[in-house]
Formats: sequence, structure tokens, C-alpha cells
Amino acid sequence: MDRLTNTIRPYAWGSTTAIAELVGAEPTGEPQAEMWMGAHPGAPSRTGRGALNEVIDADPERELGKDAAAKFGPRLPFLLKLLAAGAPLSLQVHPDLAQAKEGYADEERRGVPIDAAHRNYKDANHKPELICALTPFDGLCGFRPPAETADLLEALEVDSLKPYVDLLRAQPEEAALREVLTAVLTADREQMAETVTEVTAAAQRLGGAYTPYAGIAHHYPGDPGVIAAMLLNHVRLQPGEALFLGAGVPHAYLDGLGVEIMANSDNVLRCGLTPKHVDVPELLRIVRFEATDPGVLRPEASPDGEEVYDTPIDEFRLSRFVLPEGTAPHDLTAATPQILLCTAGTVRVGELALTPGQSAFVPAGEKTEVSGDGTVFRATVVA
Repeated sequence: MDRLTNTIRPYAWGSTTAIAELVGAEPTGEPQAEMWMGAHPGAPSRTGRGALNEVIDADPERELGKDAAAKFGPRLPFLLKLLAAGAPLSLQVHPDLAQAKEGYADEERRGVPIDAAHRNYKDANHKPELICALTPFDGLCGFRPPAETADLLEALEVDSLKPYVDLLRAQPEEAALREVLTAVLTADREQMAETVTEVTAAAQRLGGAYTPYAGIAHHYPGDPGVIAAMLLNHVRLQPGEALFLGAGVPHAYLDGLGVEIMANSDNVLRCGLTPKHVDVPELLRIVRFEATDPGVLRPEASPDGEEVYDTPIDEFRLSRFVLPEGTAPHDLTAATPQILLCTAGTVRVGELALTPGQSAFVPAGEKTEVSGDGTVFRATVVA
């Protein structure tokens, strides 16, 4: 097995303290948004044998196992992260596998450079993801029922929101959500900025259910994404709770520290709360216009103490062990690749001692036991 040395991405929305506090380091004063653990070519983890993507490329079947390599190809199919949001991330949605393949092929045919700011599809893969809270964690996930959103907007008493309220009350669900989101994203920017300013003042005055949206507006004054965000469910996760985000579901993370795992893709369609490119027609093609329950996940415990976060896809499987001191070692030997991440206490993975923020890659089939006094997350695949 390999101890991993991981890259921290300094995105502007990152917390300046959360990751440093977890790993017991002094904050640098700069944002630390994500720690990447995996073989993504954008920031592969380092091992004593070299970059993890190069290690896997050299012998995919040995590192990934025969079944996983056959099912997912010669690459690690997931990316594990520590995610620390100090400000809202962009409001976004991810394509399904067929949409990703179609979109990627289309942009390749049209010769759109892979690093172009207006490129939507960086690869031909989908990007389902799961976020598990380590601290109280705020996010937006999925559309709330149109009638509830109409009530929320109407109580703000902002005249320019009345057309949206009327649409939400008069149209069937799918049409209502589609028409309002389209109207918000295609409105005159100056007029929308004035509306957002009025909404912000009203949200600050009313507080309560409006508080998250007032906070978003503080970070993104005048952004139409503030109104788009009010179409979505606000969710607060407690430590250990999780959200699964499938294709077509609009979402954004607002604040908190969590463990995130996703399929190995970088395909994002943005709806707002960002200075980056927003491709409205393509976004509207991808979004699922239906009200959804965010579906907070809690882990299901197995007899051996493994707590599994059940999701409907195979590219990743996330679980955790909360290990009391003095418990017998757990055998984690598997025919699939694993990344083990310590988030509390001290755990021992084979011969490696891991403290919070430290991780290890375990090749398929390698005998592995975990023990200690702490919490360890286990990322693998269903092959």
C-alpha cells in the first residue's frame, strides 16, 4: 500500500481554516478549498512509487484488479476529496453518461479547445457525487415544489418577482420550473441586478428561511444565481449525514467541511453564482425540471462495523469505520482498489499510521487491516 501526498486546491470559495484545523496545521491565510485524493491528471496524488495515475497506468490490472479494470477501464474511476467551503460554490448541474458522451463528441467535432473558458465537456463521463459532512454543512439540492417557492418569493414583496410567482402558481411543475429558471437566466442583467438588490434587503430583514439566500447574495451581489438559488431546497447536514447528487439535479454547497467522492469527471454546467461561463441553452437541456426531496443519507451499519452510504452507481462506494480504542482489527482486503482517509484520531492501515487528513492507496487484492482509535473513510468501487 502507499501513503498518499495530496494537492490542496486554493479556489477562492475555500475556507481559510477548516482543512488546516483538521490536519493540525497553522492556517496560511489563503483559501484551501479541496484536497484531492486519487489519480485525476489535474492533481494526482503522489506515492513512493510516483504519481498515482502513472502507477496505475503502468499496470492497471494489478492496481485496480481484473474486474474493476474490465468494467471501468484502466483508470481509477473515482476521485476522493476533502471539501472545505467558506463561501458558496457555483450553482451547477452535471450531465448523465449519454449527455456527457454526446456533448463531448460535439465539442470535439467543432474543435472547441479542451481548456477553452466556454467549453462545457472536458471528458465523456458523467459526474455523480456524494458529500458527507464532517461539520455542520449547508447546501442547496434539487427544486422545491413550485407552490412553496411561490410563497417564498411572494413574501419578499418585491414587485419584479411577481411574474415568477404567477408562473410558479399557474403552470404544471415541469413547465413552471423551466420557464422561471429560463426567465431568470436570460433577463436583462441590469434589471436583474436591481431585483437581486431588493431581494437581498428583504431577505436580510425577514431572516429565518431567507438567511441562506441573504448569505449567498452577500458573496454574489447582483448575480441572477441568487434568484435561481431560491428555487432550490436548502439543506443542513449534521456530521455523518450525506447527500447524493445525481445527473440533472441543480445544487450548490454553501458552507462547511466534508468528504466528497465522485466519478472521475470534470463536467459542470453552471447556473450562476460564478464569473465563469454559463451556457444557458445547454444547461436547460441537462437540468431535470422536477421537484425533489434532497434525500439526506445516513450510513447503514453492517455487522462488522462498516457504515455504508448507499448510492445507485458503481464508480464509487463510500463507507466509514468509527473505531473505539481497543477494538479488534477489521480486515479490509478486497479485489478492488481502495483509498482510506483518516478524519479523526489515529488509525493504522497495515504498517501505516494515519492521522486526520492523511490517506493511503491500497491496490486490489492487497491484504489490509485497519485498527486504532478514530474514524476512517473507505473509498472503493462496485465491480
